[in-house]
Amino acid sequence: MAETFAALWNRAVRDHGAREFLVFRDLDGTVSSWTYDRFDDVVGRVAATLAERGVDADTPIHVMLRNCPAFIAIWLATARLGAWFVPVDPGSTPRDVARQLRRIRPAVTICAEEFEETVTAGGAEQAIALAETAADLRDGSPLVGSDMWQEPASAAPDDRLAVMFTSGTTSEPKGVVLTQANYAHVGRTMADLAQLRPHHRWYVCLPLFHANAQYYCFASAIATGASVALTARFTASRWPHEVDELQATHASLFAAPIRMILARRRDDAPRLSLHHLWFAQNLALGHWSEMARLCGAAPRQIYGMTETVAVVTANDPDRPTHDRIGPEIGGRAITLIDPNTGRPAADGEPGILTVAGVRGRDLFAGYLDNPAADARAFVDLDVPTPDADLVWFSTGDLVRRCDDGQLAFVGRVDDVVKVSGENVSLTEIEAALAEAPGVLEAAVLAIDDPIRDHVPAAWIVPADKDVPPSPEQLRQWAEQNLQPAARPRRWTVIDELPRTSVGKIRRFQLAAQERA
Repeated sequence: MAETFAALWNRAVRDHGAREFLVFRDLDGTVSSWTYDRFDDVVGRVAATLAERGVDADTPIHVMLRNCPAFIAIWLATARLGAWFVPVDPGSTPRDVARQLRRIRPAVTICAEEFEETVTAGGAEQAIALAETAADLRDGSPLVGSDMWQEPASAAPDDRLAVMFTSGTTSEPKGVVLTQANYAHVGRTMADLAQLRPHHRWYVCLPLFHANAQYYCFASAIATGASVALTARFTASRWPHEVDELQATHASLFAAPIRMILARRRDDAPRLSLHHLWFAQNLALGHWSEMARLCGAAPRQIYGMTETVAVVTANDPDRPTHDRIGPEIGGRAITLIDPNTGRPAADGEPGILTVAGVRGRDLFAGYLDNPAADARAFVDLDVPTPDADLVWFSTGDLVRRCDDGQLAFVGRVDDVVKVSGENVSLTEIEAALAEAPGVLEAAVLAIDDPIRDHVPAAWIVPADKDVPPSPEQLRQWAEQNLQPAARPRRWTVIDELPRTSVGKIRRFQLAAQERA
């Protein structure tokens, strides 16, 4: 029988009530903390406040907050009520908000005080505005205004708990529907993978409205009785200092923030002794090695999506690498599908990573009110699943099986292009260019070429904006370090790349500039 996330939290409170659960570092450096018992009291009162606003079982709540303790309290209160929440990008515009509200019709919107005008302009009729500080969880705040304490509802594993909108790097965001059982499953699975114990502490600086912080850090901590150090904002130059000050043992990042940390760390940055560091998206060997020296632990690469809930692959603890996403984790069944033939890919050839699972358990339940997207995502294959109850989910990402049995990430299906008949991964070129002298990071697109059909073009962010590398210097470096088909034929130096909130490059914006 699957477990609910509400039950997972209740067990953590019962078994670890006196242990520290949450440590929060505010923008001004103030640090506040809560034990599991104390935070559970807050959760009960937040749930009562929401109930007074008309929230009950299967009721949506719209949340537009940056990292703050209130976000966690709302999430857990939602689980207690059997309701569901929709955390959205705090950078949403009134137009974005209006589209979100039309799609979910929430009972209430909860936002930061500075976003109240935005959500009102977007059509929110009932909004709770918060300061995004520890004060939001104190007596008399709008979120803890009720003197009542809400008893847990009898939520079921298949009940909806969240809808998270995809980052929209290539298309209109889709609403990923997640169940109570999804969150319970990911908590247990990711705690196992991270070898998490009650005395460990996650450091979380990635945005809470995104899956990484929720799935890999908070859910796994709750499953184990561990603690989480949450910071209000990611600051690359202070990252090592905050990890050290908050006594974190575990951290999770993407490749782009890692490059920023390495480029901007101060001379007095402490050498850390982390037990564990996860990262997603490829790193060049030099950056991977440098981060290992800084953290005292070799970064382990993982691969997962909001839709896959837990990760699909992860580096083994005893053989982490910079250019492998690892083998599939225990309990996962996968197949690689040739994007041209629809049949299993040949050994060593890129194939679409396709994952077997149960919807609403170890895969998301489906896309919100979007049966056409469901039909594209959950595919019928001639490849049998290990169990009749499983379905195949197509990630849309290309990977290849290496000689050592591990998988290497190649890119999205449309990130692999043919240059003079040779397959070239734009993602792999980007990772390589990030190590070129004078380069902080890079984005690579394919542009039309009358002779080769397509060739790579690179957009470069310099490490020092006052002394950017010249196109000739970059061209010479590429000739020495990249295969001929992978060498960009055009170089553009820009101040910053258009990104999602978690660092994924919005290539479609660069493509639009290219067409303009």
